[in-house]
Amino acid sequence: MWIIMNNKENVLLIVMVCFVATIGGFLFGFDSGVINGTVDGLQAAFGSSSAGTGFNVSSMLIGCAIGAFSAGRLADKFGRRRILLVAAVFFIISAWGSGVADSSLEFVIYRILGGLAVGAASVMTPAYISEIAPARYRGTLSTLQQVAILFGLFSAFVSNYFLANSAGGSTALFWLDLETWRWMFWVELVPASLFFIALFFIPESPRYLIMAGKKQAAINVLSRLYGSESAQSKHDEIAASLAVDKHQPKLSDLIDKSKNRLRPIVWVGIGLATFQQLVGINVVFYYGAVLWQAAGFTESDALLINIISGMVSILAVFITMYFIDKVGRKPFLLIGSVGMTVTLSIMAYAFLNAETGASGNLELGDQGIVALIAANAYVFFFNLSWGPVMWVMLGEMFPNQIRGSGLAVAGFAQWIANFLITWSFPIMLTGIGLAGAYGFYAICALISVVFVFKFLNETKGKELEEMGG
Repeated sequence: MWIIMNNKENVLLIVMVCFVATIGGFLFGFDSGVINGTVDGLQAAFGSSSAGTGFNVSSMLIGCAIGAFSAGRLADKFGRRRILLVAAVFFIISAWGSGVADSSLEFVIYRILGGLAVGAASVMTPAYISEIAPARYRGTLSTLQQVAILFGLFSAFVSNYFLANSAGGSTALFWLDLETWRWMFWVELVPASLFFIALFFIPESPRYLIMAGKKQAAINVLSRLYGSESAQSKHDEIAASLAVDKHQPKLSDLIDKSKNRLRPIVWVGIGLATFQQLVGINVVFYYGAVLWQAAGFTESDALLINIISGMVSILAVFITMYFIDKVGRKPFLLIGSVGMTVTLSIMAYAFLNAETGASGNLELGDQGIVALIAANAYVFFFNLSWGPVMWVMLGEMFPNQIRGSGLAVAGFAQWIANFLITWSFPIMLTGIGLAGAYGFYAICALISVVFVFKFLNETKGKELEEMGG
């Protein structure tokens, strides 16, 4: 209630605008999670090998990398809202096309288009929210991005579970005599269309409008958001932070001209984005069903476990959402890194001591419960920390002049790391097994503790105009 009692700001409008923006996060999550239940269907439909299936699943991430890099730069030229509108169109095309694809190549093309949308939404949603929300509760509203991502993942898991159960499996024929896995993709058409329509009812980022030289439009938006009394002073504060550079934002702004190298803040952004993936979280999101089937669970049980993991994730991120503007960003990241190191190590140990049954699947025995509890604890720690906080920090840590370019580079690094981790998992699964794969992720989580402690600066409570480069 402390947010709503402020009478100078149109808090209801600010919250509603942020909610609309986070539909992009919901689609980000849904598009990432829906593939989880379709792996068997893709293998059956396209006859792909382990490496081929890995590419079908991870192909979207190529588009994500391109979309994240392009969106950050294009948003400085055309605006945050316009880029989100383009992303909404791509979400619609990808959802439809992924379901109608009759060949692996066709499927990959549509998934890459979806990746462009996911990549754009992944960097533009937190940037847009950071540029709309007041500093004292910016962390809370920015965390909505992760809440939306998790609800998207959870919705995809629930949708996949009920569709597969109703039809008798992801490869079984369902409505209109079409395979169930195709309908899993088509469910996304509903939220994607809603996102496209809703974007016409939110304003452009006032910080972009000031960068574009549209003073009156910026003041009009600032008046609607923060009240007419503070609109002019806020405009002047933002304009002053940009006046030092005296030019439109460009990629070369990321270079420290005095030392002819990338600014330290850019390396920190790249490190944040990369470590979020190196801990292996998207293996759980994309291959959860495959992972648990490899550990001896049925397809139905595996899909149900995904739903439980989704509920645990949502609980964790709500805790972060409540405390992030009180405790800060850095403590959450440290807690998460330590927690993931421990839980990933427990999972690796459980898989290392599993036996291989006659069917070729792992038989965990009593270790199965240990692995299941550790996996959900790992998901909890990730979504308490690196899941939401990484996006919060990327959206707010860069100075106004380089926010678009900084997000472009960090987003590109994040999705490239995501692609490599996702593509390599099926190969690691057949090569060094689940124990080796999770041992590698545990080591990366341990290294991330050192990274956060040594290189990360707190951003809690700071205005975007105070961020140093």
